[in-house]
Amino acid sequence: MATTKKKIAVSAKKQAQSNTSMPGKSKNFATAPINESLSNKEKIDLYRTIVGIRRFEERSLRAYNQGKIGGFLHLYIGQESVAAGIVSLMGKDDHIITAYRDHGHALAVGMSMNECMAEMYGKHTGCSKGKGGSMHFFAPDKNYWGGHGIVAGQTPLGAGLAFALKYKGLKGCALTFLGDGAVNQGSFMETLNLASLWDIPVVFVIENNGYSMGTSLKRSSAAENLAHRAEGFDMEWEVCDGHDVYEVREVANRAMTRAREKHKPFLLEIRTYRYRGHSVADANHEKYRTKEEIEEYKRTKDPVNVIKRQLLDDGTLTEDEAKRIDQEKKDEAEASAKFAEDSPVAPRGEIQTDVYWEVDNDTEGNLKGRYFFND
Repeated sequence: MATTKKKIAVSAKKQAQSNTSMPGKSKNFATAPINESLSNKEKIDLYRTIVGIRRFEERSLRAYNQGKIGGFLHLYIGQESVAAGIVSLMGKDDHIITAYRDHGHALAVGMSMNECMAEMYGKHTGCSKGKGGSMHFFAPDKNYWGGHGIVAGQTPLGAGLAFALKYKGLKGCALTFLGDGAVNQGSFMETLNLASLWDIPVVFVIENNGYSMGTSLKRSSAAENLAHRAEGFDMEWEVCDGHDVYEVREVANRAMTRAREKHKPFLLEIRTYRYRGHSVADANHEKYRTKEEIEEYKRTKDPVNVIKRQLLDDGTLTEDEAKRIDQEKKDEAEASAKFAEDSPVAPRGEIQTDVYWEVDNDTEGNLKGRYFFND
């Protein structure tokens, strides 16, 4: 038994190393079967999603600086290919849950810029009726379960979604996103143990952007390779880079397929980078890292530029089409800010709806905690 476990771990490690981009090496992930099967329209849709996230985030930043958005604002700029690539692989029985840096995932699953921007403005037309803000986007109709502000708090919830899939006999997986800082939370470790022990189809995706708030990975985690922790739970794992959407899709597809087919958990670490601070309130984001570091990533690994260059090179996209899509997304983001500005705040009578008062008073809105299991 011990020998078998060791073989699984070694095999996973070799697989991870063979799929991780190494200095001086390059692999054309566009030729992987999962990517070669993409139509030109699907490739352009990927580009459109990545550009859309970027332009929405930029407009959100401007709104925050204008005092239109209260609370925190955790921007996804630099990480767009991760959400776009993985969400593009989702089927009807796949579910997704993430942490507070949730705008990119929300837009990738098809939420509108209007409902997302309005939520950040605290307006009644927002996806959470203006009560959740930036960190709490939800779209159950799209199998998107948030947006959670508690560090690693979403990881046991993701395992719960996966358990429900197995319980109902559905051939799907639960994609559970977390940051590199969340891997050191006890709740995540407990979740890894249960996921492996119960063989549930959850894919944990560590979006490793190098910094836990303002603390570098080297100073916050004992091992640089975070996915390697999966070996302690007899769980398979891989590591890949997150700036190339084709690489993200190729590796994530393998993890998601295994989860669906074998009802086995998977730990996927994706090396990515955020251009801005931990949140917009992070005034020191250029002090704990250098401007040169940020500019180097922008120059060589910017997700928007990488996919644009790939699509121009293979003839899928033209410069004119790229400019048109970019302007279209800028206009859409601008329109969403106007929509949010013009939207009403929640009426006074809404203050106690959708909160624990419903449970305390046993109203029809009382959540029984079993909705997902019902037929």
